[in-house]
Amino acid sequence: MPSFVEMTPVSGPVRGSIRPPGSKSLSNRAMIVAALASGSSRLTGVLDSVDTRVMATALQQLGIETNADFEEKVIEVSGAGGMVPEKAADLWCENSGTSIRFLTAFCSIGNGEYRLDGNERMRERPIAPLIDSLVQAGIDAKCELSNGCPPVILRTSGLSTNRLEVAASMSSQYLSGLLMISPAAKNNLVLSVAGELVSRPYIDMTLALMRSFGAVVSEPTPGEFHIQASGYVGQDYDIEPDASAASYFFAVAAITGGLVTVEGLHRDALQGDVRFVDALVEMGCEAEWGENSITLTGRELRGIDIDMNEISDTAQTLACVAPFASGPTRIRNIAHNRLKETDRITAVVHELKRAGIAAEEHEDGMTISPSLPQPCTIQTYDDHRMAMSFALLGLKAPGIRIADPECTSKTYPEYFEDLESLCEGSR
Repeated sequence: MPSFVEMTPVSGPVRGSIRPPGSKSLSNRAMIVAALASGSSRLTGVLDSVDTRVMATALQQLGIETNADFEEKVIEVSGAGGMVPEKAADLWCENSGTSIRFLTAFCSIGNGEYRLDGNERMRERPIAPLIDSLVQAGIDAKCELSNGCPPVILRTSGLSTNRLEVAASMSSQYLSGLLMISPAAKNNLVLSVAGELVSRPYIDMTLALMRSFGAVVSEPTPGEFHIQASGYVGQDYDIEPDASAASYFFAVAAITGGLVTVEGLHRDALQGDVRFVDALVEMGCEAEWGENSITLTGRELRGIDIDMNEISDTAQTLACVAPFASGPTRIRNIAHNRLKETDRITAVVHELKRAGIAAEEHEDGMTISPSLPQPCTIQTYDDHRMAMSFALLGLKAPGIRIADPECTSKTYPEYFEDLESLCEGSR
């Protein structure tokens, strides 16, 4: 792709329908669970992206037979019955947080030595809470650079503890990783959360996926999970469209006063990010929840004060809707977004200001005031969500260019093509 993409404003309300690609979160979780299962699994609707290819390649390196046809969005996995066949591996995880955290947990049930690393930004992303939990379990686990971040080295002979605690205030992925491997542990396990848990909907997604593959897990008290070491059974499993990616298309309807239908999602979708629609409704939009679709109609927008802790991957999207509201929007309780692909609070506020939008940074979020975007080149910080969300500004104002559009390949390689296809009737 070119070094930048210049967005073309629409001339009227955008109307249309779209089905986003499969969920990255579900795709990577499903690959882990299928690898742990007894028997074969066929995963359909799988996302083709850097993150999912990282996961599939790593599982192959660990001895899991994985046949991926990303063009057809199908992956067939021959589960190893709760084992890690290879006794040694050096895994490269790029900047895929789900991959390195889930794979670190996955390797802990093996019998050998494993090293996991990633790019420069990955080496700044915390993984210490997960490492601390594995050390509790008697596993020789450490951060190679002694800074609480990758590279990670594990020397293990399996997971044999009966009780484990994990801190999940920085990321719910530490807990999700441990939950998913628990049915393959040597003993039944009680897994408890120490302190605050961010992004709870992602845990609910993990639990639902585990149960789909036969896991026996309960939560008798909030934050305490009881998991039987009864394993998984291979399944045919269809991946939902990505609800985080859908947020950009709902936002298109919101800012243009249009009507956009996203196919394949519904009120009871496994992904909590469908609740982004509720945020847009609070801003004045109208939503219609179908059995297998969600339709959003844009109306005059008003600013809101909103806690986005549970849908924090859509905070950047809302930040790029907020300039078109009639009053300021305060986004709260997303301090953990500073630990993502980039610091998603500082970066968003900085780029909003670059575009002439009044924005204020807070420790836990930001405030955005009504503003007309001015021509500029938005820097994307090698963060796919920066590119996808800030492209929305260019639908309402001329001269908005998005630098390094290729960064969307992390989760949505066809994003700009799909956005153009949706909007082309309104040019």
